[in-house]
Amino acid sequence: MQTHGTEVRQMALALLHSGVKNADVARQLRVPVGTVGYWLHIERSRRGQCPGRHQPKCPRCDGRELDEAAYSYLLGLYLGDGHIIQHSEHRAPSLMIACSETWPGLMNACEEAMRAVFPDNSVCRVRKTGCRNVKVYSKHLWCLFPQHGEGRKHERSIALETWQQKIVDTHPWEFIRGLIHSDGCRVTNWTTRLVGGERKRYEYPRYFFTNKSDDIRELCTDTLTRVGVEWTTLLRNGVPWNISVAKRASVALMDRHIGPKY
Repeated sequence: MQTHGTEVRQMALALLHSGVKNADVARQLRVPVGTVGYWLHIERSRRGQCPGRHQPKCPRCDGRELDEAAYSYLLGLYLGDGHIIQHSEHRAPSLMIACSETWPGLMNACEEAMRAVFPDNSVCRVRKTGCRNVKVYSKHLWCLFPQHGEGRKHERSIALETWQQKIVDTHPWEFIRGLIHSDGCRVTNWTTRLVGGERKRYEYPRYFFTNKSDDIRELCTDTLTRVGVEWTTLLRNGVPWNISVAKRASVALMDRHIGPKY
């Protein structure tokens, strides 16, 4: 494969800027016309001037309307099982939410939320072993998810910005639902009791939210308290680990708004 150095590319761009057509530049410099077009595209892309392509607007930068309920849910998913990757300087970063194949309904809900929050961007599913990453590319991911940073979430500070907290306060159940769908579950516990001298099995439902990050667990518990759900913290090896919701009234409240994964 023939390669062309920086000097040839700069000469081509200079000719293009002077008004010379792509085909004439290609003939003059003995470069494939497709290569000339690619160089021009990359330069315009870096300037945000891609020809013939609609540039998706951002609720934070451009004032585009934001589906706040969908965003609150997606934020919960991101804090649990989401991450943002910058693949290269020539491509927009991508947000990926890992969804287990066991929960197809969760996968659909995640994709619907992504499409609602990023209506002008393509959403796809990438198959992985035992799960799929629901994925969207956008150069405005940093604007909508400022919690992104180097290292794992539990190794750095996680705090919502004022505008995010207002959305969570307005749509608390969507946020809790996202957290439970990512790092939580609804299970059936059991124990035994003596009834009339006979030991009988007793089952009861319970919700768990598990996350290493103290900050993310606090975001969860603060929101649970705000909607009237009672919770407790369970330790693992002496370290806070699980948020448990076990009282009957609180479980019933969670069932009305969250329910089991599906």
